[in-house]
Amino acid sequence: NTHTSPVQARTMQRHEPNSPIRMIAPGKVYRWDYDATHSPVFHQVEGLIIDEHITFADLKGTLESFLRHMYG
Repeated sequence: NTHTSPVQARTMQRHEPNSPIRMIAPGKVYRWDYDATHSPVFHQVEGLIIDEHITFADLKGTLESFLRHMYG
């Protein structure tokens, strides 16, 4: 179960209609399967961009900017 997906839904609900959305949601993911090769908890980062004329490159650039900010 990921704890980042609800962030996307809340962000879209709270945004003004027809306005762009750019968000990044880091969070924990909990797994049911746990053994020597699977951790029960790991971290995940999701990105969401909604706007006109958006491409995958825009999302990639937003994520790269986030990573530069976090890790230098």
